[in-house]
Order: sequence, then C-alpha cells, then structure tokens
Amino acid sequence: MDEYPFKKIEPKWRKWWEDNKIHHVNLDDSTEAKKYIVVMFSYPSEKKLHIGHWWNYGGVDAFSRFIRMRGYNVFEPMGFDAFGLPAENYAIKNNVHPAITTRKSVKYIREQLKDIGAMYDWSREVDTSQPEYYKWTQWLFLQLFKTGAAYRKKAPVNWCTDCKTVLANEQVLGNGTCERCENKVITRDMEQWFFRITDFADNLLKGLDDLDWPEATKSMQRHWIGRSEGTDIDFKVVNHDETIHCFTTRPDTLFGVTYIVLAPEHELVVKITTDKQKAEIDAYVEETHRYSDIERLAADREKTGVFTGAYAVNPANGEELQIWVADYVLKTYGTGAVMAVPAHDQRDFEFTQKYNLSVKWVIGTSDPHGTIETDRAFEEYGIMHESGQFDGMTSEMGIEAVNEWLSSRNAGKSTVRYRLRDWLISRQRYWGAPIPVVHCKKCGLIAVPEDELPVLLPEKNVDFTPRGSSPLGSCKEFIETKCPECGGEARRDPDTMDTFVCSSWYFLRYLSTDSQDQAFNPDRINRWMPVDVYIGGPEHATGHLIYARYIIHYLNSIGLIDCKEPFKKLIHQGIINHKGQRMSKSKGNVVNPDPFVEKFGSDCFRLYLMFMGDFRTGGDWSDDGIIGIRRFQNRIWRLFLAWEHVNSSVGVPACDRIMDVSNDLSNVEPNLKRLLNYTIREVTNDLENFDFNTAISRLMELVNELYKQTADKDNVDPAYMKLALRTLTILIGPLAPHMAEELWHRIGNKDSLFNQKWLSYNKDAIRQEEVTIVIQVNGKLTDRLSVIKGTSEEDLKEAALKSEKVKRRMGDKALKRVIYVPNKIINIVC
Repeated sequence: MDEYPFKKIEPKWRKWWEDNKIHHVNLDDSTEAKKYIVVMFSYPSEKKLHIGHWWNYGGVDAFSRFIRMRGYNVFEPMGFDAFGLPAENYAIKNNVHPAITTRKSVKYIREQLKDIGAMYDWSREVDTSQPEYYKWTQWLFLQLFKTGAAYRKKAPVNWCTDCKTVLANEQVLGNGTCERCENKVITRDMEQWFFRITDFADNLLKGLDDLDWPEATKSMQRHWIGRSEGTDIDFKVVNHDETIHCFTTRPDTLFGVTYIVLAPEHELVVKITTDKQKAEIDAYVEETHRYSDIERLAADREKTGVFTGAYAVNPANGEELQIWVADYVLKTYGTGAVMAVPAHDQRDFEFTQKYNLSVKWVIGTSDPHGTIETDRAFEEYGIMHESGQFDGMTSEMGIEAVNEWLSSRNAGKSTVRYRLRDWLISRQRYWGAPIPVVHCKKCGLIAVPEDELPVLLPEKNVDFTPRGSSPLGSCKEFIETKCPECGGEARRDPDTMDTFVCSSWYFLRYLSTDSQDQAFNPDRINRWMPVDVYIGGPEHATGHLIYARYIIHYLNSIGLIDCKEPFKKLIHQGIINHKGQRMSKSKGNVVNPDPFVEKFGSDCFRLYLMFMGDFRTGGDWSDDGIIGIRRFQNRIWRLFLAWEHVNSSVGVPACDRIMDVSNDLSNVEPNLKRLLNYTIREVTNDLENFDFNTAISRLMELVNELYKQTADKDNVDPAYMKLALRTLTILIGPLAPHMAEELWHRIGNKDSLFNQKWLSYNKDAIRQEEVTIVIQVNGKLTDRLSVIKGTSEEDLKEAALKSEKVKRRMGDKALKRVIYVPNKIINIVC
C-alpha cells in the first residue's frame, strides 16, 4: 500500500521555499494590501518547543497562509524572548553561563520552528538577548527617562525570596507567590526604576473600546486599570502640623467615619505614632513586610491593625478619630489612607468588630418600611441621616452636595484615581538588558549618551548567581565608569530591565531588523502597524498586553509613530490537556512533539493538533488519535496516485491530464458541483474564524466523496476530477503546506501553491438545496448546521457530535440516543 513519503517530501519543500525566498516579504511594497500577523514569541530556556507551541504556531501559520492566498502581503515573523528568569534559572541550576544555554536553546528551537513548515521570514528574526536588539531597548528606556516617564524612587516592592529579585504586581499570583517559582513573595522598601504607565491610565482604558479583543481580556484590563471617581478628603492630625488625605467613592458617608486607617508603609506612621505605641507599631510594620500586597488584600484574610495613639479631626463634624495602622490598606493604592465607615463598608465593619470600635449608621434604606440589619454593613445607596444639613438627601444627591461643601472649605475635592500602579521595571538579576544610567555623586542620575549604546552585558568575570542585590554591582569592569557630564568617577546602574520591557516593542523591531541606526523605520511602522492579528495566551492580559499598549501610547504621544494601539485583533489559543488534565511537568503528562514529528511528519502532527479541538478552547491529546490523521493523509496521497495511474495507462502524463482537460462542468451531476462549492465556502469560513478542526472535517467529507467517484473511474467526468483535485490541493494548502506544495507541483504547476489565489465559489449552486439543521441537547437549542439537503443521517449525527457548542453543553454526560427529524432537527439526549 502506498504511504505518503513525508520524510522525503517535507525537507525537500522547506529547502525549496528557502532557496526561492517564498516566505520573504518586501516590507516596502505598498502595491498590495498588508496583513501583519504575529504570534507571541517563545522563551528559549531549558524548555524546547512543547506541544502547546505547536498548537499555537501551526494554527497561526495555517491562518497566515490562507490570508496570503486571499491576496494580502502577509508578514509572519518569529523571534526569541531570550532574556529573563526562566533562562537564567536554568543556567544557574546547571552551573552554565546563561548566554551559553540561551544560544544553544535558540539554535535548537529555531530548527524546531522550521520543522513546523511555517512561512516565517527568518531574515527578520529578533533575539532580545543580542546587543543589536537590546541596544534599542536601552534607547527606548532613554526616551522615557528624558521625558520624565522613567524615574527612580524608594518604594515598597514585591520581593521573591527564591528568585531574589523584585516583581511587578502583575507577576505575583493571587495566593501571594511568584508566578515563576511559586515561592512566597514578601514586601521590601527599595530604590527601584519605574515607568509612568499611570499617566496613560485613561487613554489605556478608553482605547479598549475600539479593539477587537476577547471581552474577558478587555474586562480584565479595565479592572486592572481600575478607574474610580471619588473625593479626596483632608483630615488634620491633632497636635501635629500634618494632614491625612483619604480617597473615597462615598463622601455621603463622611458623618459615619469612626476612625482613620493608614497603610503600614505610610510616611506619617513614623511621625504621628506616640512613644507609648511606638514599639507595638514598629513590630507590626515589620510583620507586614512578610506578606505581599496580594495576600494583604485577600478577602478571606483576617484583618489586623494597631492604634498609633494619635487622632485626626473629621472636617464634617469636628469629631476626633483614632488613627490606626492596618495591613488591609496599601500605600500604593489610593492615598494609602482610608476613612473607616464600619456601618457602610464590610471590611471596616469586620475590623471594628474585632477591635471593639464604634459604629455610626448614617445611611438608611430608601424604603420607608425597610429596616437595616446591624450584624453587617449596609453598603447600598440610601437616605442620609445623622449628617447635619445633608439629612434627607439621597446618597446620589449627597455625594455631589458633600463634594461641593468640602471644596468650598478647602477640605476636599472631587478626583479620579486608578488601581493601576506605575510599572516597576528594574530587576536585581544578571540576565537582562542593563539600565543605561550612570550614578554620579556630583551630577546625580545621568543618561548614557545614545551614541555609546549598547551598554553591554558583561559575559566574563561576573558571578551571575542571585544574592539579594544586583550581580552586576560586584563586577568592577562593568560598574566603574566615568560620568558623561563631568568626567568624574561614577558607577553604572547595577540593575537590569524586566524582560517585559524587551517584549513590549519587539513587533516594531521585526519591521526594522535591517536598520542599524534606528530602533524602527517610521515609514514601515506607519504602513504596517498596528499588528492586524495577534495571538497569545490570556494569562498575559494584565502583563505583556498592557505593557505593550503603554509603550505604543507613549511613542505616539512623543510623535515617533502614528498608531495608538499595537494589536488591532487579539486571539487567545486554547489549552491542551492530556488524559483529562492540563499538561505540566509535575503531573508527568507533558508530550514532547519531536518523536511524533519524526514518526508521522510535520504536516500530520500539525493537522492532528488542529483537528483535535477548537483553537480557542483547546483539546485533549491522545497518542493514538494521530493515527487517524495519518490515514487521512495517505488517502489523499493514494487518491492522486490513482488518477496518475489511470492517466498513465492511456499514455497521458498525469499533469497534462489533470491540468489541460476542459473546465466545462455542464454535464457534471449537480450534487457533485454543490459539494465542491459547499466545501470551498465552509473551509473558507472556517479558516477565517480559526475553526481549523471543522475545516479538516469538511475536507475529509470531500475526500470520501472523491473516493466514491474514483471507484467508478470509467464514468466519472474528467473535468470534474480535474477541478476537484485542484480544489482539494488549494484548500488543504494552509493546513498541510508540505504535502499540498508537492501535490500542486505534481499536477503540473511551477510556481508555489502559496502564490496561488484562493478559490471562490458559486453561491447559487449551494443555495438550491441547502437546509439548516437545528441541533438540540436535551431539547435546548445549542447549535445549527448548514448542510446540503439529503445529507445522510449518519453524517449529520457525526457532525453534530463534533460541534464544540454541543460538547460544552453535554459536558461529562454520556450520550443516550440521538433523535433525528429529517432536514429539520437533531436532538441529542444525554
């Protein structure tokens, strides 16, 4: 039996594509409509490409090839996010320099990526750990520094006790552990570098409205930015020339304030604490450093605090209020101080119950017959009482009235605050881009001149193991330098930049890798940006995706680029499970793609992954499942061989027979014409929507029908088979590029299949006999199928059970029976 010889064919066409520069893109060609398609690049640590990468990269390449065949000039680049903790930790573990392990991994992964058969333009490759790249990362830092958008200050920061470096809030998990090593994160006060992302909070929020992104991801960013309209209220400290500024969204509850709470890190804690309370306060503040901000804000965590011994005055009624320190208040959120209204805030209520503090009810229910339960806070809007001249006002009216009253007395003002904090970008680790700043005792912080970039990361005479301070600080050859301003003795900044800085702009560098004198070519940026389709995981919603948006907003604000957003459309890939569980090393169920590629070939492997489940939701890997796809490939191969043999038997070369017969389909049976047109339409729609699994199912149906025709070779219309084989080759091209290129050339073509235009279809041929089948699960509408009238009940049931919507509705329930009402309904009972 003839087997598809993938080991011969796949390397043959990869070499041909490379030799003929089939994947090379002319970025300066403005004659064709462009599509810039980017998949998040990989981390080259000890982890080579795993099956999840193949799931992502194979599907995205199928989409990109399809778009190219639709007539677009498609740019699909690839690179390596090579700096950062994963690569460095692996190097430390194996006592090998990270530069060595990273370059080795990059070389290996590059070959794995080439095996995928993707149409990457490797002349545009980027590697963030190479000087020719991080030179421009440092240049980007300098632009921010020159405009005051990069600054250094002492602040409470998240510190990973295992990685021994600072983490941004976005890198701390909900349980207070490091996202990389999952060890405990504590708080430290340290001098750190920040980017002023908060300056763009409102722009970042408004910009989400126009993005074609998953709504869940946009909601996550909206929550992370956390815009709050409220009031800053001033509480003067008794016997001190100090004022506490509290932010609240409920100034209508001002008369219900019974105490003030300061964050342990608040600068006033040291100033106002009485001598009697000092020892207890100091011990409490030290204790809070053991916990991350995430842990301190956990809803189920018991609230703790200590009285400072000091008092503040309520500007509304002159009452003196105790000032407490509590860990549920953060210095980095709001003003770091809270006016506690236990009657109308549940968190304050719980704190009050624990420490036996007073409660004042100043908001009542709007219902004249309603009552308020006093065993918990009443947090809804209502009617103000015990509130002086504001009694009887609704909360909505009271908020505005109290704001005006406070403003008239210079005791407060309306304001907008954000949950978003400035981006902490400095790391006390070795493997990253050095910060291009010099510390001079005379001149202060001085930027390294741009013509002296890059500030090279030393690869010799440096101990890169983490120690709680920056490893570069102990490298004399690196750290000691001259001040660019005065020429005196100075020291380089010892920190490196967070790897998220490197990845915040790499999609700009893809377009300008041939530019040695600029970070990016403005003309190309303005033509190609924003990225038309960006693909990556949803876990980056409040990290990379928001940082990249910030950098683009910033560069636009200083006039360097025209676009305001980096990614027009965003798609999240799904998760691959194995034996019902998400793949992970700890579970021992990670699948290495290399043996399967060696045994079945690249096309077969990527076809199986795309067939395995919906691209956006994922699927469950089975070692045996790929065999079915291998059979499908072999069936296609044998189908073409069968027609070659028939043609040869009558003395006509296969390519001539298939390419040169008439295109007249007037005598072809209508059902066959409908099948071709229907398949073209459905595969087109499926590829447009990343529904690769259903596209492959359509092609399987077409192949089944072509086999039926082949069984009766003497009576089949050669014009139909010519068109059918050509159609099949084009339709499967984006999904199995090596095989399709081989078939395309076997039927007589000289140019690449991927320079061929995509197929159109005859709407009238489909419309004649098409029906819509309603799919129900236990009587509930779940999905619809558009099919050719007369499609067999068996095929319809199979298609219905493959529907992702049906699978989700059925869940783990066992199938009991399927009820079919011809040409109308399929009801799945489970």
